[in-house]
Amino acid sequence: MTSSDQNVTQTPDKNNNRYQGWGGIKRAFATPSALTLFCLGIGSGLPFLLVGGMTLSTWLRDAGFELSVIGLISYAGFFYVLKFLWAPLIDKYSLPFLGRRKGWLVVSQLVLITALVAVALVGPESSLSIFIALVAVAAFAGATLDTVVDAYRIEVAPIESQAALAATYILGYRIALIVSGAIALYLAELFGWTNAYLMMALFLLIPLTASVICKEPTGERALAVRDVHIVDAFIKPFQEFFSRNGILLALALLLFVGLFKLPDQMIGVMAGPFYLDSGYTKADIATVSKLFGVWVGIGGAFLGGICIAAFSMRNMLVVATLLVSLSNIAYLLMANNPGQAWAFFATISADNISQGFAGVVLVAFMSGLTNQNFTATQYALLASLANLPGKFIGGLSGYIVEATSYSWFYIFSSLSVIPTLLILAWLWNRLHRD
Repeated sequence: MTSSDQNVTQTPDKNNNRYQGWGGIKRAFATPSALTLFCLGIGSGLPFLLVGGMTLSTWLRDAGFELSVIGLISYAGFFYVLKFLWAPLIDKYSLPFLGRRKGWLVVSQLVLITALVAVALVGPESSLSIFIALVAVAAFAGATLDTVVDAYRIEVAPIESQAALAATYILGYRIALIVSGAIALYLAELFGWTNAYLMMALFLLIPLTASVICKEPTGERALAVRDVHIVDAFIKPFQEFFSRNGILLALALLLFVGLFKLPDQMIGVMAGPFYLDSGYTKADIATVSKLFGVWVGIGGAFLGGICIAAFSMRNMLVVATLLVSLSNIAYLLMANNPGQAWAFFATISADNISQGFAGVVLVAFMSGLTNQNFTATQYALLASLANLPGKFIGGLSGYIVEATSYSWFYIFSSLSVIPTLLILAWLWNRLHRD
């Protein structure tokens, strides 16, 4: 990823040509690891909307909570941003069953299922404080699962196939968004929110089963560092990243990753309330945003995987960065045409194809920045940074909308891409062309 005056981020696999170009993409998609990552993508994607995203915010708005309160409650999902803090423990310790990665996969999903069942049974109306605490537990388990899945994906296959595996992972992730978004909203409309969340917990049995039967990463791509002090487990991954890239380049890479998804992350919390306030029903939201939109996003994800194979990574970073920003402008169509089906479909199409494309590009880029000895910790740091600025501002988004309007909020979120483009311009000659 970095220029020739820097140490390379990854050592290429000796069979790297097997996964390059169109034929390589086909071979990568056909591996058993691709099916495993599809199922694990379901596990990673399912809780995201339920503990800090649109489904939770729609439930809260449907229950009569103010936008400012909904934004603050979304901070319960902040564990997704902080997961790099306990990722070193996952790198250092293995559980006494199933293996280093598989053990953590199973435990995190069992905790997640239990927490979602508890969230469903308590509900926000009966005890908001207990409800928030349970949402936080579910978010912690979901963030831990994310960390382990990312480490598993990077270790189970060579770097040259990561773009294809990222596409199959995001396919599972996007299907999970259909379930936790569209199907959850349909179920809430027909049977209530409690039953909807109970069904979401039941759906997690699919990735749990895959975690039990999948293979444990082995060989030279598996974690190499074992016998290190617990303090070193926290320090060495960060020390290695800065040592390998140099302080200035490392800081620039971290800042770029942190700002990459800012426009999208900013508007995520307010999406559900915005749809309701624009005159759409929960069934409308489910059909357009979380059914039609997710499939468009899947198309965008596969387009991203194909383009990474066909074109240079740094060119795709430019395209993805611009798409993330421009897709937010599309929300002005809905803001100025409330209740219109065509505006809803057009906006969701633009947003999801952009986010699907950009998501694969970012995952492949971050995968190339990690060292195999500290996979979980370094990738968790990058993934956390990719969500931190937007999550922070997203928690305050209710206040921003109440002080201005939805339209001004979307314009502001789109312009937030400017610092990202400036950093990318500085990084341009420091990134490999390939």
